[in-house]
Amino acid sequence: MSSSCTSLAPARSFGSVCSPPLSSTLAEMFNMLESAAEKLMVHKDFQAAFDTCDRGLESLASMEQEDNNRCAELKAGFCILGIQALAELNQWHGVLSWVLQHYEHHEKIPAKIMQMCILLYSKVSEPAVMQEAARVWLHCLSNSRVAGFGTVAELYLLHVLVPLGHTEEARELITGEVGSDAFTEDQKQMAMDVVEEKQQQNKGNPPCNPNSETVAQTVSTKGSVIHKLEGMLRLLYRRLLVPGSGSFSLRRVFLAAILLYMLLVRMDPALPSSFMWISKLLQLLKQMWSAMFAPYYQTLTQREHGLVPFYLRKASVILTTFITPNMDNPSNL
Repeated sequence: MSSSCTSLAPARSFGSVCSPPLSSTLAEMFNMLESAAEKLMVHKDFQAAFDTCDRGLESLASMEQEDNNRCAELKAGFCILGIQALAELNQWHGVLSWVLQHYEHHEKIPAKIMQMCILLYSKVSEPAVMQEAARVWLHCLSNSRVAGFGTVAELYLLHVLVPLGHTEEARELITGEVGSDAFTEDQKQMAMDVVEEKQQQNKGNPPCNPNSETVAQTVSTKGSVIHKLEGMLRLLYRRLLVPGSGSFSLRRVFLAAILLYMLLVRMDPALPSSFMWISKLLQLLKQMWSAMFAPYYQTLTQREHGLVPFYLRKASVILTTFITPNMDNPSNL
């Protein structure tokens, strides 16, 4: 939007277009256009540049049309700079209405301005805004003879119809009168290939309804919370197992417990999408429990198993001591 080649081209081109000598009124308009370009590109004062363009368009509308070609070029130059200034001010919502305010009808908008509007609304992911305006412009017979007609048709096809998934209208555009005037046979074939590819993508990825998008967004949010909590629990587990970790802040343990409580309370267990996250969290807690307390259980088990042979050996010694004297003196039996 802020390319100097795009912005300054209209202003600098008037030197050759507007000679022989200009009248005082047109010379003043030309100076105003130069001033608007300087404010936009050099000083980055976008609001001042737009105000200058707006005043220039109002002056052109009120003055007598001395030279239609020169006035049309000046008007297009002011509009091009004004569109760029509005885009820089993040006021792109009003670009098309502002242009129509000065040209009144869609089909009267110059090709360069129509191209800029299509690219602008495509950039901000609002191509539907230009659908009706570009359709009307392309089906106007007088516009089919202008230099930028093919470019407008191409931009309309690639940046409006194809992103919106209007494949049938795109085919009609290519095979109809607009396509005949705008494209060569090779270009038609390439355009049809693009439309076919988009249609295959739409079949493979059907559009989701708003409810499913909301559910997906909720699940993804909970998934990110799960990952953060999982990382926190792993950190807690490592710190607790490190020797000398008695100085580990108890407040962090309490914070982890609060986060776990909030997660389990706020997550709806009846939601099918929650099962995976709850089972994953349960598995993580089991692993932590086993890693933290399994050594103690193993030691205790080993001790319990080690006591049996000890008592058996002790009992055999006692029996041997008791039985041996009695065997030497049978009368004691």
